[in-house]
Amino acid sequence: MTPTPSGRLAGKVALITGTAGGQGRAAALLFAAEGAVVVGTDVNADGAKETVELVRAAGGRMDSTHPLDLSDEAGAAAWVDAAAAAHGGIDIVYNNAGATRFSSIAETSYADWSFTVRNELDIVFLVTRQAWPHLIARGGGSVLLVGSTAGLTGSLTNTRIAHTATKGGVVAMTRQLAAEGAAHGIRANCVSPGMIRTPATEGDLLAPDHPMRSIARAIPLGRIGAPEDVARCALFLASDEAAYVTGANLVVDGGWSAVLPGAC
Repeated sequence: MTPTPSGRLAGKVALITGTAGGQGRAAALLFAAEGAVVVGTDVNADGAKETVELVRAAGGRMDSTHPLDLSDEAGAAAWVDAAAAAHGGIDIVYNNAGATRFSSIAETSYADWSFTVRNELDIVFLVTRQAWPHLIARGGGSVLLVGSTAGLTGSLTNTRIAHTATKGGVVAMTRQLAAEGAAHGIRANCVSPGMIRTPATEGDLLAPDHPMRSIARAIPLGRIGAPEDVARCALFLASDEAAYVTGANLVVDGGWSAVLPGAC
């Protein structure tokens, strides 16, 4: 059942990366429904534009800069600063965007490793660093990072050395941001999804020929997650309801990582 919007983010300005689809689109729709002014971006211009249209059609407020490669330092900085200037500041930074290449240590080229680090660590650093003074000027705020169960465990069925390293780094970065942000009233938290059904996972991990396609049988709650499952957890962490929560890593995986054995 979808909760009724209650204005939990009323008056907040929320930057969300990777809003063209999947978890980013779900977050944009939910955060806007809860009263936030959403500022999005994505490398996928068509998907990003469609998300803006969906948010506005539902009565929410959203604008977006697209296409934008957030690994471009100048581009990321300009996006953040423009959002702050247009809306009078920034309250929430949701580092949702990411891209990875799955392969084993023996098969991972340096180019593949660098691609994953750039698109799962560098873009988080660049956006958060640029937003940091805006959050301080606002008297605090909320920074959200997206980890993964991949950052907590290894896998026998999904070779992902680079992805494992970057998502483990995201979880560690969350804790350091929490430590550095506390004096400024900035909270930093992480959501770590397990298997979520998105266009990306439909094309790889949930494809008919992938060994993880039957993973729902290993998930205690008996189903693969939806983008909205992650967005609702992110909403809590972003909201004032989580005013005493920082440095946390909220695992959103239907109980998958809590039990063994499992197809992970």
